Amino acid sequence: MFKQKELAEDLKVFLDNSPTAFQATIEIVNRLESNGFEKLYEDQKWQLKPNGKYFVVRNDSAVIAFVNGEENPSKTGYKISGAHTDSPALKVKVGSETKYKNYHKIFVEVYGGPIINTWFDRELCVAGRVTYKNDKENIESKSLFINKPIGIIPNLAIHLNRTVNKGIEINKQTELPVLLGVSKQSEVFEPMIAKELSIDKDKILDYDLFFIPFEKAMIYGIDNELISSGRIDDLGMCHAILSALVNVKDNTSTVVGAFFDNEEIGSQTLQGANSTFMKMILKRISLSWKEDSEDHSIAINKSFQISADQAHAVHPNYVSKHDSAFAPEVNQGPVIKLSANYRYATTSLSSSYFIELCEKVKVPYQKMINRSDIPSGSTIGPVSSAQMSIKTVDIGNAMFAMHSTRETMGTLDHKYVTDVFVEFMK
Repeated sequence: MFKQKELAEDLKVFLDNSPTAFQATIEIVNRLESNGFEKLYEDQKWQLKPNGKYFVVRNDSAVIAFVNGEENPSKTGYKISGAHTDSPALKVKVGSETKYKNYHKIFVEVYGGPIINTWFDRELCVAGRVTYKNDKENIESKSLFINKPIGIIPNLAIHLNRTVNKGIEINKQTELPVLLGVSKQSEVFEPMIAKELSIDKDKILDYDLFFIPFEKAMIYGIDNELISSGRIDDLGMCHAILSALVNVKDNTSTVVGAFFDNEEIGSQTLQGANSTFMKMILKRISLSWKEDSEDHSIAINKSFQISADQAHAVHPNYVSKHDSAFAPEVNQGPVIKLSANYRYATTSLSSSYFIELCEKVKVPYQKMINRSDIPSGSTIGPVSSAQMSIKTVDIGNAMFAMHSTRETMGTLDHKYVTDVFVEFMK
């Protein structure tokens, strides 16, 4: 089993290296490759071996990795763990830089559902992907992470906005442009990108770039029991799944780790959980075992998925926001998420299976059902379960300030859930 302190320190590194889904994918791939996983390509034929370790990347922002079992999937089914690589952020509007006097600012779109007021007065760095024409005039993409503060969204002084502490609605078009600096130059943003990537500015075709808070992850609390960072939702679960997956050895059944993109905007993309990405991968694994369509259907019926996304901890200052009978606490174990309207995929059967896993490794567990007058969120569980027809449980760790630029989770909870993934993948 993992040690709480060491696992939390490694999570810090993972979070700091993963400002967007593109860098999270690079970090996941680097860790997979260093543990003997081989990259496969969707446009090529596969030659899979029993106990072989493989992964597939789509759109540079989603990964499905698996350890092939020793027996046919129709005998054992698939063991799947899923999470998502994306988090709420401010996406740069391409070519939108403007200049007023010597102030340079650039416009953004809101990606997902962030707590917008937490983005003000924070030093921001930029990260994502840039697409350009290379020296051979071919289209190419490169990851970009300028790991230093290059912008800020300053608040308006209270003397000019006397009612600010009574609450205000933020205009996403006029109040969120990022201040890049003060300069007499005509343009600063795209020249900076070109310089960073050592390419000609005129070769830049497009980009998927996001502003991200520069502040790094931090472990704190009386006994170092808490971790604070951006993007814990859902990189915390990506890290837990990955940490367990790279330690899988000589399994009877095929074990799969899925790291989807675009959960924060509904998952309905080429690289999201509401696509055929996973369905196609599982089908190809079955085909590599020379199994026919009926065998594959049997394998799917025998399979199980843990959909792992974070959960809301009961807030000590807002206790009334939770149903008192279902109020998860930080560091009291993973949370099983339930919804009568199936905003989560959990059923009594899938919940019971997860409880059994927790009991095997002596990990406490909790349950979360929203107040009946507060609608719950959703996650990848319902859509991926429906796409694949696989029994699924939705779980997560209790955390504060979900979708803030600084979220907080328990370091003991992170060890707990990673231990459960290890047991599930055995």
